[in-house]
Amino acid sequence: MARDDASRAIGKIVSVSADRLVVELHRGSDNFTVIGFDDVHYVATLGSYLMVPIQSEYVVLEVIGLREKDFSPAYGNAAEMDKATAAKFLDVVPVGSMPVQGGSFKFGVSTFPPLYADALYARDEDLDRIFNVEQPADRETKTDAEGATKEGTVPHTIEIGTSAVFKDYPVKAQLDALFGGHVAVLGNTGSGKSCTVASIIQSVFDRAEEFWAIGASFIIFDVNGEYRQAFENMPWQIQASYFKATSSEAETEVLDEGFIGADLVDRFRLPHWFMTVDEWALLLRASEKTQLPALRTALGLTTLFQEEPVVDGVSDELRSVRNHVLAKIILSILNDDASVPSKEGRILALLHTFSTDEICRGTIKAGLYNDFGQFKDGRNSSTSENYEAVLALLQDHVTDEPVLPSYGNTPFSFERLQAALDLALFYEEANGNKQIREYCSQLVTRLKSVSDNPDFEFLRASVEGLQAYDREPTHFVDRLLGLAQEGTSYRKERQICIIDLNDASDEIVELASAVVARLIFDRMRRATPRNKMPVHLILEEAHRYISERPSRFAIDAGITFQRIAKEGRKYGAFLMVASQRPSELSKTVLSQCNNFIIHRIQNPDDLSQIKQMTPFISETVLKRLPSLPKQHALIFGSAVKIPTTFRVRDADPTPNSDDTQVRDLWYVPQNPKLHWEV
Repeated sequence: MARDDASRAIGKIVSVSADRLVVELHRGSDNFTVIGFDDVHYVATLGSYLMVPIQSEYVVLEVIGLREKDFSPAYGNAAEMDKATAAKFLDVVPVGSMPVQGGSFKFGVSTFPPLYADALYARDEDLDRIFNVEQPADRETKTDAEGATKEGTVPHTIEIGTSAVFKDYPVKAQLDALFGGHVAVLGNTGSGKSCTVASIIQSVFDRAEEFWAIGASFIIFDVNGEYRQAFENMPWQIQASYFKATSSEAETEVLDEGFIGADLVDRFRLPHWFMTVDEWALLLRASEKTQLPALRTALGLTTLFQEEPVVDGVSDELRSVRNHVLAKIILSILNDDASVPSKEGRILALLHTFSTDEICRGTIKAGLYNDFGQFKDGRNSSTSENYEAVLALLQDHVTDEPVLPSYGNTPFSFERLQAALDLALFYEEANGNKQIREYCSQLVTRLKSVSDNPDFEFLRASVEGLQAYDREPTHFVDRLLGLAQEGTSYRKERQICIIDLNDASDEIVELASAVVARLIFDRMRRATPRNKMPVHLILEEAHRYISERPSRFAIDAGITFQRIAKEGRKYGAFLMVASQRPSELSKTVLSQCNNFIIHRIQNPDDLSQIKQMTPFISETVLKRLPSLPKQHALIFGSAVKIPTTFRVRDADPTPNSDDTQVRDLWYVPQNPKLHWEV
């Protein structure tokens, strides 16, 4: 052992087992303080580190317990222990290793220290290597969009807080490792999760050098309306957008008040035609065997009979399919057992919504003259040539069963979808399925409920006056990501997008988050080149819509987020899930997280869930979770070298998630001034 190491020795290892070691301190000290040549070291702090030299490397030990035993002759009779003669022991666990000279710390131990090996206290430079805080930013030269070269710094780490064990010692996380994978922020309500998320994002943009994180894209699903104020004081280089899901027109007039740094403030709208067939089926809870085929046909008919004029006209093949569908349905109605007035009313109502140049009210109505319960050419007429002509016209347009076009996500109104579903049921009846309307009665009712429910107003986009981002999912996603197209390239205009879902029910949150996340993921999978524009989805209260159990609401959003968790890394799509109930979160999503930031957790089920997903974390570390104070957390994963308990960096400004000041709000004078606004 080198002379420097010998001077740092505080004791020897006297017990070695698979799960812990015991260090006996040298005798002659009346406390756990060691005076070294560089400083005074108190070695009995839980969570502090010791070093054991083994050949050319140090084994790093973490202190998990301390105890004392008196061996003086008077032991047992004396009122006080003899601290000078008492034996002092530290219970420790090995956590990693690092070279004696230079090199970085590595988590995990392959070789355990032997008995009677010397234990050394850790110096500041040892802590620097353990926490990996000594990596300076790189100075790089990059080319901007106009071809000009710029020089600036690119950091390797961001500071996320200070150590809870070593006073004022910074805790830093590797940028690539933290944001190059999925992150879980877990903890009881009030433990500081929202402030942690806001603080981490703020630290990304808290730069004073030439390069800023202008290429970042954070999409925040803010289900509690907390984050609006957290990003008001961003540097001028960083811009944000704010979308609020609300049905109140009065509120939309003041959406932009008090939101500094946002160059885009608007109501949140999600055009319903962006939804896939599967998402419609989940929303309307369509059964797979009977209702789903009818729904798929109805969505295809919204594409076949588009509401918007077709710019280049309708192809002959498409016109033929339209005429076939109408002709077959009308013939089926004419041949059923209903009364003549009923047949006439149903056919004319159908042609009021769906028609072609060949089959419309103008070409059909003349043959539907009702004369005392029969189709005749006129009042008291004995002929029905007009009716026969209509039959011949319809027969001419019936062809061998053509393939109906699939759902094309073209704009259509909810009213058109309801009519298309009715048309689809008519078409199925014309094909011989006479019980289809009975089987799909619940589907029809659910569609009408969604159409009338004011909570779904954000989904019911109007077909008139559409912007580019209402027509194309690509433009819709680019608007969220803050991208503007310039010729054949893009310009990054905004880095933060807040989707405020505070006024929405769980059903709406689940629907909006799942569809938006799927649209973003689809956009990134098609991007060329891929994985060059990373996007981070911040999912607050994630247990509400990424549940381990099947959803009882609209869409099982877990399907979408599980896919992103498993495949997102390839395309640059990453999740940051924040939840107070990890036991209710999807195990698939949690298992794919590379980093965990865990605040105070007291529920036994949640603690058990964390223990199962982190088998390499010691039992002692997990036992601290129920007693962590507010704004303190345990971080572990690929972004840090070693599991670390730290005080989270202050968020400035903080999210709107302060604890209720009960004492201050209760005890007030007579006729108090209340804070609620009318």
